[in-house]
Formats: sequence, structure tokens, C-alpha cells
Amino acid sequence: MVLTRDVILKEIRNKKVKVTPFNKANLGPASLDLTLDNEIRIFHKNGTITVNENTDYKKFTRKVKLPYTLKPKELVLGITKEKIQLPNNICGHLQGRSRFSRLGLMVHMTASFIQPGIDNKQVLEIMNGGELPLKLTSGLKICQLLFDRCEGKATYKGKFKKQEL
Repeated sequence: MVLTRDVILKEIRNKKVKVTPFNKANLGPASLDLTLDNEIRIFHKNGTITVNENTDYKKFTRKVKLPYTLKPKELVLGITKEKIQLPNNICGHLQGRSRFSRLGLMVHMTASFIQPGIDNKQVLEIMNGGELPLKLTSGLKICQLLFDRCEGKATYKGKFKKQEL
């Protein structure tokens, strides 16, 4: 069940959900807008990536500071300024914002689910699906986070538990 503004605020006040930094103005009726930090990773334009469980995206990318102009059909990796800490009975879903999706901006390719028990910033797979370049800037409210109550309890212990860009 998706949590609404009043329930999200209650979970934050009770320190069950932690958002650092938290800006109450970014809280909507049933979601929290998250902002883009000041760096992204861009992919090298040559070579072939062999996809397997041990493939490290860092070997095929480099960090650059924002602002950055995202070309049509280009994919970059970004990260939220906010660190999200969830209890073992709340998970999350990252969604694009409709105002930007109408421009062709996608904020995640397939990895939109945030596991219960997570404690990190969120890496975004940002792509320009449009025909015109899009300028990305630090602090942009780039996506929204929906909170969902889990039936039962679970804690993520995977590879990206303490993810970074």
C-alpha cells in the first residue's frame, strides 16, 4: 500500500524513515521529490562491455561535474543528493516526474525498486529518449520516491547496500 504525505511525515518524525537532507517542500500527496547531486558518470564511447554478474560499471565510465548536456539517446548514471534509510517493513519505488518525461527524460532504465532496510543514496540510470539535448543541473528535482508498506519484514544485504556513484 502506497504511503500518503501524512503517513510519510509520521514515519520521518518517528525516525523510522530517514531522508538526509530532508526538505518538507519536496513532499507531495504520496511521494517525495529527490534531487540530483553534483556529479554524474558518463560512459566511454569505445569498446564492448561483456555483461555478467561481475561487470563493474565504473570501469566503463568516468565522473564529471554538473551541469552536463545530455545528448539524445545518451545514458548516464546520476545519484540523488538525498540518502534514504528505510526500515525493514517499508520499500520504495523511484518514478520519473511527468514534467520531465514529456521532454524525453528517463530517470531509471529498469532499477526503480528500493529494497526494505536500505541505507544509501539512489543511483539513477538517466537517459534522454527525446530528440533535443537536455541540460542537467545539480539540485534538479529529477525524480520522485513512492513509499510502500511491506507485508512481513526484510532487509537488503546485496552488492549495492552502500552504493555510491
